[in-house]
Amino acid sequence: MTQDLSIKVKELKKSFKGTTAIKDISFTVGKGEIFGFLGPSGAGKTTTIKILTGQLKQTSGHVEILGQNITNFSANLYERIGIMTDNSGLYERMTVYQNLAFFARLLQVPTSRVDELLQRVGLAEHQKKLASKLSKGMTQRLILARAVLHQPELLFLDEPTSGLDPSTASAIHELLLELRDNGTAILLTTHNMEEATFLCDNIALLNDGFIVERGTPEELKIKFNQEKRYRITKTSGQQVVLADNHETVETIQSWFQTGQIETIHSCEPTLGDIFIQVTGRKLV
Repeated sequence: MTQDLSIKVKELKKSFKGTTAIKDISFTVGKGEIFGFLGPSGAGKTTTIKILTGQLKQTSGHVEILGQNITNFSANLYERIGIMTDNSGLYERMTVYQNLAFFARLLQVPTSRVDELLQRVGLAEHQKKLASKLSKGMTQRLILARAVLHQPELLFLDEPTSGLDPSTASAIHELLLELRDNGTAILLTTHNMEEATFLCDNIALLNDGFIVERGTPEELKIKFNQEKRYRITKTSGQQVVLADNHETVETIQSWFQTGQIETIHSCEPTLGDIFIQVTGRKLV
């Protein structure tokens, strides 16, 4: 089973001057899986990513990346992963195209891949612009393009669509799903719960250095759907929410028979609702 895992974390801990940021967490990420690592600011997400990418050394615990123990993090391993974080740097005196072309040469990627990615992330029209002149959203797209340039086996993404317009975010979602379907494992952090629900195969909810809940988005919604209800929009425009009981079933049947129902939805909690229920904190 280990050979099918891109990330294996067991009893990971990290302390800073007496303060424990990561407290005995364990999880795995399989090949071709998008794993959502969700939690509020200060929960330990960034610290974990820095350990997994060789930027920090753990206090204790065992971590394997693509089958290699990270205590021996090699240059070869860096060539097999992609990283997008808020401190990922660019060459500001180079243009958008030159930045990607430089890394393409470094990673022995054909320049045709550069042209393809510029289209996919919506930067083709700005390829001659200096990186220093890009807006925050454009910079974010360029860093993402650089991270996936070599079609890595494992991708670390920290808030990849934060601040992007819906059209560009949708194009990036399509790119990430394509990478996943081609076998790339993705560790994703996001505060966008709709994004996490749409993209993630599995998620872990992190709070105060602990993983407090995990599972697929659907599993968690079902598990925490303790008060089953139905939200109904009637043809008159009236909206009602009804509890799941025998009386409600009879009412809905009656409304269906008389053509009074426009839409009907079950009221599962969102991932945000679940996080607040589990931790008492908002996911911001």
